[in-house]
Formats: sequence, C-alpha cells, structure tokens
Amino acid sequence: MADSPSRIPSGRLSLAVAGEDAGRPIALGPLDGRYRPAVAPLVDYLSEAALNRDRVAVEVEWLIHLTKNSVLPGAGPLTSEQEAGLRAIVTEFDAASVAELAEIEAVTVHDVKAVEYYIGRRLEALGIKDLTPMVHFGCTSEDINNLSYALGIKGAVEDVWLPAARALVEQVAQMARANRDVPMLSRTHGQPATPTTLGKELAVVAHRLTRQLDRIARTEYLGKINGATGTYAAHYASVPGADWQQVSETFVEGLGLTWNPLTTQIESHDWQAELYADMARFNRILHNVCTDIWSYISIGYFAQIPVAGATGSSTMPHKVNPIRFENAEANLEVSSALLDTLGATLVTSRWQRDLTDSSSQRNIGVAFGHSLLAISNVAKGLERLDVAEDVLAADLDTNWEVLAEAIQMVMRAEAIAGVPGMDNPYERLKDLTRGQRVDAARMKEFVSGLGLSADAEARLLALTPATYNGVAGRLVDHLG
Repeated sequence: MADSPSRIPSGRLSLAVAGEDAGRPIALGPLDGRYRPAVAPLVDYLSEAALNRDRVAVEVEWLIHLTKNSVLPGAGPLTSEQEAGLRAIVTEFDAASVAELAEIEAVTVHDVKAVEYYIGRRLEALGIKDLTPMVHFGCTSEDINNLSYALGIKGAVEDVWLPAARALVEQVAQMARANRDVPMLSRTHGQPATPTTLGKELAVVAHRLTRQLDRIARTEYLGKINGATGTYAAHYASVPGADWQQVSETFVEGLGLTWNPLTTQIESHDWQAELYADMARFNRILHNVCTDIWSYISIGYFAQIPVAGATGSSTMPHKVNPIRFENAEANLEVSSALLDTLGATLVTSRWQRDLTDSSSQRNIGVAFGHSLLAISNVAKGLERLDVAEDVLAADLDTNWEVLAEAIQMVMRAEAIAGVPGMDNPYERLKDLTRGQRVDAARMKEFVSGLGLSADAEARLLALTPATYNGVAGRLVDHLG
C-alpha cells in the first residue's frame, strides 16, 4: 500500500522557523499581526513584558516602602540616590531586561521568583547588596501579581481604552447634534412607525454608551499585600512589632489602588468581574449601533464615502461595503465573550487559591484589544458616512399612514372635550391604514370628514410625516 500524502505541506513549519531566525516571531493571533497598529497602545500595559515591568515596579516600591518606614529593624531609609537607582531599574526596563528575565525564569521555572532574582542582581551596584533578603519580603507571588495586574489594567483603561471610547461617543454625539432636526421614519418591529429625527436616535445611543463609560470611570482597582493566605502570618512571625496592616494599606494606596483588607492568598478579583461586565455591556450597545447603522446604510439613509484606491468587492466594482461596522461587530463579539469568561472565572477560586486565574488573566489584553479594535473601526466607519436627507424625506413621504396615531389621539381628546362623532377613533384609523398605504390626499380627506373642532382640524391638516416628531430635536440637548 502506498504511503498516504501528508496533510501538512512540507514547507508549512518553515514560517515559524524563519520568524524565529529573524528575531521577529510571526504572529499567531490577529491582534499581534494584521491589527497590531490599532491595538499597539495596549502593549505598554497588558503584554507579558508590561506585566513583568510592573512586577519589578511593585517589588522595588515595596522595598522602598519598607526601608522608608523603617519597618524592619536595622533597615532604615535609603538615600535619595539609592531610591532613584532602584526606580531606574523600572524606568530602564527594556527588551534586554525581558530577555534576561526569560533566562532567569528558564532556571527558576517561576516568573515572580525570576523578578526577585533580577532585582537582587542590581543591588550590589547600588551599594545595598545587604538588603537582598528584603526583596520580596513577606510576599507570596500573588501579592506581587494582583498589584501588577491592577496597575496594568488601570493604566490600560484610563490611558488607552477609556479615552478612545469617549472620543467615539463624542463623535456620535456630534453627529446627533448636527442632525438633531433631520426628520426620519422610525421602524418598530421593522415596520414604519411614528417619525423621529436622526439626531435624536443617535443621541439615544450616545447617552447609553456614556452611562457605561461613567460606570467604568468609577471602577475601584483593588489590591492586597498580606502573605500566603492573607493573614500576615510570616510578617508577624518575623517582625512582630510592626503594624503590618497599616504597612500594607499605605503601600497599596500609595500605588493608587484601593486596599482590600480581607482576602485569601489571592485578591478576589471581584472588581475585575465588575469592570469586565461594564465593558462587555458597552461592547454590546456599540454592537447594536453597528447593526443599526449597517441597516440604515442598506436602505440608503447613509451614503458611504469611497476611500480612494479601495476595493469594495473582488468582482463587483460598484460596491462600497460597510466593512468597518461588520469588522467591529465581529471584534465586539469576541471581546464580549472573553470578558464574560474572565468575569465568570476570576470570581471563583478553590479554597484559599487555585491557578485558574493565572491563565485567565493572560487573556485580558486580548479582550481589551478586540474592543479597542472595534472602537477604532466604528470611528473610521462613521467618518465615511454622509446623511442622505433626500432618501429620508422620500421614505417619510411614502408613509402617511404613520399619522394615524396622531389623528386617533386628537379624536380621543376631542371626545373628552365633548365634540360629537368621535366614537371608536382607533378602530376607524385601523380600517383606514392597517396593511395599506395612504397618501397625503387620502389622509387629508379623511381628516376633513371627521367633524373635528376647527383648531384640531387645522393642526392635523398641517401635520406631515416629516413634522410629526414631537420634540425629538430638543431631546438631543440632554447630551449637554
């Protein structure tokens, strides 16, 4: 029997090898490949290298905190030069540092222990080699990790994701203001309904998104540094005279985080789950925006401005596809799924500690990245939209039956005021309009034959689908 051909082409693995030889690994995931430019700002906060830099920063600040407050007998404050030298270990953290840490970890097979040794190597040059035992003093790995993740996530939210999201929402708000009085046919259940304005509908989503961003901006980033099971056992065994809870609280708050006084070995991650739920909700509202705009494009309410040189379809030259919104939909779905998983996983831990959170948290950057990519795509998509006011006007003019609501409500008011002949207003309008088109002439004829008071008849005869939108335009002012 002849050998069956391999299912893997012989040259397939050469891509990985070539990438390694060139010192530039070929990306497995799209965020580090095709979409890298859009998510690059997150690298400084949520990458593995950023996590290690933050671990170094936490270890360094812990050592400074212990010496500055003379927590351990015999280890008083450092000189300003020594403190500056320690902090330079953080500010000078670079690609060579990443490589050195990787070499140390290859021996320790423990990432946080590698950080401890990495710092210890540098103390002799600062004239404080005798303080090497104080590096990582009283700490479990999760003391360093929870603070490092909190710092990275806080920075990513406040410096990258939140500004991008707020800029996008302001872009939508500006569109709402510019189109506040542009009349538009509503569609409830996909069917013609009481008109609105384009600006008011955009203001609704801007308001919804802003509420989520305000919740995210109020996030508490919790942290702890209290030992192997959260009891300060090693701390009090070694230095019983120190007020370790106060030392812990002041250190955590000094990092700009909120101190969590009650934990197991791990900080419970509840704040992360709360944050990710809010971010996922933002994502889903934005997803709804994408599907609505996509639908408005499909019926001609928006025209897309072509990008010079771009190809809409490989076979149909006329097409300008709404790809920015479609791309955003997909990335919002991926991001939300990851955020949901993180939120569900991180709030559970067997007894005092298991390792599921460690693997899960390595995907925080991926979840943030897909959301940031979507935000970027929506912003670019909105920039290429023109409002087709003629299409909106024509749509309104072919749907005079939407005035049925106004007419039957006026009839009800007239009946209450004692005007005769106003019986069964809903049923009479239903017979006139349900399932059929009614033009302007037929609607005016119907109104004129109702026997309304002169004022009510005049108001209804002056009404058109384009003007029947209440105070929709003024509602945009609620955006501020």
